[in-house]
Amino acid sequence: MTYSANWNYPTNVKVGAGRIKELAGLCESMGMQSPLLITDPGLAALPMVKAVVDNLNQSGLRCGLFSGIKANPTGENVDDGTAHYREHKHDGVIAFGGGSALDAAKAVALMVGQDRPVWDFEDVGDNWLRVNADGMAPVVAVPTTAGTGSEVGRASVITDASNHIKKIIFHPDMLPAVVILDPELTVGLPGPITAATGMDALSHNLEALCSPFYHPMAEGIAVEGIRLVQEFLPRAVADGSDIEARTQMLVCSSMGATAFQKGLGGMHALAHPLGALYDAHHGMLNAILMPYVLKANRNEIEQRLDRLTRYMGLAETGFDGFMAWVLALREQLGIPHTLAGIGIDETQAETVGKMAVEDPSAGGNPISFNAGQYQQVFVNAVKGDL
Repeated sequence: MTYSANWNYPTNVKVGAGRIKELAGLCESMGMQSPLLITDPGLAALPMVKAVVDNLNQSGLRCGLFSGIKANPTGENVDDGTAHYREHKHDGVIAFGGGSALDAAKAVALMVGQDRPVWDFEDVGDNWLRVNADGMAPVVAVPTTAGTGSEVGRASVITDASNHIKKIIFHPDMLPAVVILDPELTVGLPGPITAATGMDALSHNLEALCSPFYHPMAEGIAVEGIRLVQEFLPRAVADGSDIEARTQMLVCSSMGATAFQKGLGGMHALAHPLGALYDAHHGMLNAILMPYVLKANRNEIEQRLDRLTRYMGLAETGFDGFMAWVLALREQLGIPHTLAGIGIDETQAETVGKMAVEDPSAGGNPISFNAGQYQQVFVNAVKGDL
């Protein structure tokens, strides 16, 4: 089954195969004459990006390209992109790629109109009020992976490389004005990356569901997002050309990032410092950490997971049924069972625990873990102790 739709929630979203062809017209409708397409180096080298840039230029736009972005984008990457935007006199941003490219692009669009360093806009207190919103560039977001949902987010996760910490840069207007969810852009994504990014989408929906804050609308989105992962992630990994599965995973990714305004939790509180310390893939970290964090939160989430398993139609309901499904899904997708499986050991366990408890995502965990408790969850995930 194929899908094509226009949504206005949480922003203007264009869903469907082939809708990348509408990009030039959308840029023009937003007043762009010289957009800067921001992506990562791997994508920039592919024919897909060249075709998009060529199409924009043939449509009468003057499209530039910036790809100086790391897998975990840094403040320096954002500064370089901002300088490129200003030097070449661009008037809008096309955020194109996976979560790293989208986060960096949104941060560049913020920074082109600011005279403060990017860290002055970290999501702490009312720092966002420092932003000169009139100077921000308009953004069209085009995800090529189904994981972070950054295309519908109001923030960017940027690494402060000098201090080895990930920081959240926030402003309400960082939400892209238009999003294109075109599954044809994701069909070439390798199975392992499809799996890791899909598990990231699952972690967003799952942590939003389990967060103790009151937001029934977000909770409802999260429940259906998890069901979409259940049905379509194995299909997308098994057959990358499955357009229905690719479409539904893109949608699920956007749903997760919409739902987690209700809160995230321990998976992300640990994944953020681990990504900063080890430069590891964010989705893979969440995928590995997931059962260990679920176990640590068990006493506070059993009732929610019981309802969830009934909605999912699992043969075994309740916490044990959901844990069994997670473990089976990870095995099916080839996700390592331990952090040791991706080269992470216990050397920095104490540091990880301290960084996790200070991470903004920790505030949404069902239980307020202290640094020692986060350290123990981390050690369990290194050793495989469930």
